[in-house]
Amino acid sequence: MSDDDAVVEVEEGDGGEGEQKLPDNPLVQEYIPECLSLLCKVGYGLSHAYVRFDGRERDFTDIDYLKNFVHIRYLDLTSNLLTDISSINNLNELLVLTVAKNNLKSLELDPLPYLQEASFADNKLEKIDALPHPLLEKLNLNSNQIQSATGLDPDVLTNLTVLELRGNRLTSTEGIEIPTLKSLYLAANRLTELRGLEKLVNLQTLHVRDNQIETLGGFSEEMTKLTYLNIRGNAIKELPELNKLQVLPVLQKLTLSENPCQEEENYRIEVLILVRKLEKLDKDEISVEERADAEETYEQRLQEELNKEGDEGADD
Repeated sequence: MSDDDAVVEVEEGDGGEGEQKLPDNPLVQEYIPECLSLLCKVGYGLSHAYVRFDGRERDFTDIDYLKNFVHIRYLDLTSNLLTDISSINNLNELLVLTVAKNNLKSLELDPLPYLQEASFADNKLEKIDALPHPLLEKLNLNSNQIQSATGLDPDVLTNLTVLELRGNRLTSTEGIEIPTLKSLYLAANRLTELRGLEKLVNLQTLHVRDNQIETLGGFSEEMTKLTYLNIRGNAIKELPELNKLQVLPVLQKLTLSENPCQEEENYRIEVLILVRKLEKLDKDEISVEERADAEETYEQRLQEELNKEGDEGADD
């Protein structure tokens, strides 16, 4: 049998159909010259080392050899066949880690004291393991199988500003209690409501498109920096539900299309009456005419309400 024929071995299991075992393809010395680049000063500036490793699309199954290159700062192992990345624990100078599109079931690593950006997107993660990286600013966990956001420790992740969890299996937003977050992306999960957002006092962008959200509770007056909310493609049935957004003092951009409430008459004007500081709705600027119509309708309804209260008082 030729090497080309020996692409996959099959081990017989109890089920009879067997499991595919990937052929070993470890990182070895011959790949190193192709993957290393960016010569920089290291240590106290008295020596030099290559600090970037680009190992994308190599079908690596093992990267143990990488632990010999302790000065790597930028590591990209996208599109390989990795199930274990524990050898990265030796790379204490690492700044950026990308291990997207592998076969990882755990993101557990020892503390990496300088790590600032990490992507574990498109793997097989079912939970969020402890992330003991104190300088981490951006974390990408898109397109996994994560069901719960527990595991994110706000006492450790004190610099995290961007969290991406698109395309997972989240049913709740509880557990995301990191006050430093500025951008949170939760599109294409299984959310039906928003909960536990009160501590996200620095949040500026919240993206929850393509879920099954029916109600808009969960927001807080403490969220004084949230300017952009995308709830496109959810299950908001009635526009009065938007009253719950009035606690957000600086909300300027709202994407609400592809919800049932979009079918209501005078949709854009009615939204603007309820959320009066909006500058964009469904990515279209609020026109001068729309704002004038909304203000006029709001004032008219307010006067009608006052007149009604006066008439009821007179009857008493």
